[in-house]
Amino acid sequence: MNPFDTAEVGDTDLYVTRLGFGGAPLGGLFTSVDEGTAVDAVLAAYDSGIRYYDTAPFYGHGTGETRLGSVLKQYPRDDYVLSTKVGRVLVPAVDGAIEDHSYRDTLDYNPVFDLSADGIRRSFESSLERLGVDRIDIALLHDPDDHFDQAIEHAFPTLVRMREEGLVTAIGAGMNQSEMLYEFARRVDVDCFLLAGRYTLLDQSASEHLLPECENRGISILLGGPYNSGILAGGDHYDYEASPPEMIAKKTRLDALCSEHGVPLKAAALQFPAKHGAVACVLAGARTAAEVRENVTMMATDIPARFWDALTEELHA
Repeated sequence: MNPFDTAEVGDTDLYVTRLGFGGAPLGGLFTSVDEGTAVDAVLAAYDSGIRYYDTAPFYGHGTGETRLGSVLKQYPRDDYVLSTKVGRVLVPAVDGAIEDHSYRDTLDYNPVFDLSADGIRRSFESSLERLGVDRIDIALLHDPDDHFDQAIEHAFPTLVRMREEGLVTAIGAGMNQSEMLYEFARRVDVDCFLLAGRYTLLDQSASEHLLPECENRGISILLGGPYNSGILAGGDHYDYEASPPEMIAKKTRLDALCSEHGVPLKAAALQFPAKHGAVACVLAGARTAAEVRENVTMMATDIPARFWDALTEELHA
């Protein structure tokens, strides 16, 4: 699969490369990343041909956006697509106390949910400043799991108005679950969803309702978390926590299947979601230039049809 083929986001005239760059690791997710290493990762992504980049204020409490923007702002703005999230506003940490410790390289801020019209716009404007760019292409409501009513009544109407005003080209939501995104698809005029971890080799729960609904409505899926927080790339985490025994067992079976067919597990993990008609892009996070280059290689690896047939049998066993 060519990582640099492009697909349209909804009906927007925005085109993203089939492999995108996920910016969470730039904020030091799980493990600290020094500034130079983070910058080199973004440079490697751009030099390789990746032209879609995703980030969020939550990633390193501003660090992720700052590091990504420091590289992207040197390139012609029309040459890449950029998305960030809204719904969390960064506020100064009291006495330097950081409340979330999943990110190791945080700025001196804490993220606070604010789905009001003012909160959405303040979040967006602050992201523009941190990124150092003149526009953001895609604005995604970030993790509104406990704020459904506010999302419907305040956040999405604000995003629709921002799209009408030309501040963004595409709007949607980014979540680690498919059920609420399915409800949003039925109620809101969105262009795309960033779905993390719910259509992977380990979890295909989005395939029952969300993906068919999006395909029918022309809503693009930007598939995040293809490695499920690292377990499918040799790491220890699944969904941001220590991998549970049942997922380790599933991964072990997938390892055996891939070995039997001579297919790298990482290649299967990246290409599997991209085969679905609703998925425009697979976003793979990377903290080093070497990881970026490996993701490109894995996405481009030729995988025989017999493997996909065997995988289908394994997933439905």
